[in-house]
Amino acid sequence: MAPKRNNIIPNGHFRKDWQRYVKTWFNQPMRKKRRHRTRVQKALKIAPRPVAGQLRPIVRCPTVKYNTKLRSGKGFTLEELKNAGINKRQALSIGIAVDYRRKNKSIESLQQNAQRLKEYKSKLILFPKKMSRPRKGDATAEEIKMAKQLKGAVMPITNIAKTEKARKITDEEKKFSAFTALRQARAAARLVGYREKKAK
Repeated sequence: MAPKRNNIIPNGHFRKDWQRYVKTWFNQPMRKKRRHRTRVQKALKIAPRPVAGQLRPIVRCPTVKYNTKLRSGKGFTLEELKNAGINKRQALSIGIAVDYRRKNKSIESLQQNAQRLKEYKSKLILFPKKMSRPRKGDATAEEIKMAKQLKGAVMPITNIAKTEKARKITDEEKKFSAFTALRQARAAARLVGYREKKAK
């Protein structure tokens, strides 16, 4: 179609040195191969330790939008380690990530992660530093033979969605107004000092 209205006259410059600006991706298959080779080498180097690395804690995502979701955190708090009966220096040597900055805001998260640590410790096959002089808690020769390198994530975290059964809406629920409830709650929070003063 012919151009309409008072626009700039088309004057394309298509004979520039365009080949200089073309980005190719021919090295992509080789990069893939190289990344795979590196992963395999790393797995062999750290064997029989898990491929995925250290054990991470269960944490909740920030903000109201995502705080129903669980994910893995940076490391376990010192309080969680204390509850599980693990020394912070020992934790780093047996594949447990430690985060000195994270604080426990609830008893639920503290208990959940302490339980996670206890479960990990029960599954752990700890190789002795000296085979001739094994320490207390070290694995036996039979357990060492059974040990295999874990390929996936260490104790993966799963989000379990709780589905509610279908039921009839009650009269109380029909009468309930979320807008009014929020307004009243806001007003109550605002007037708390004034009402206390008035009550005296």
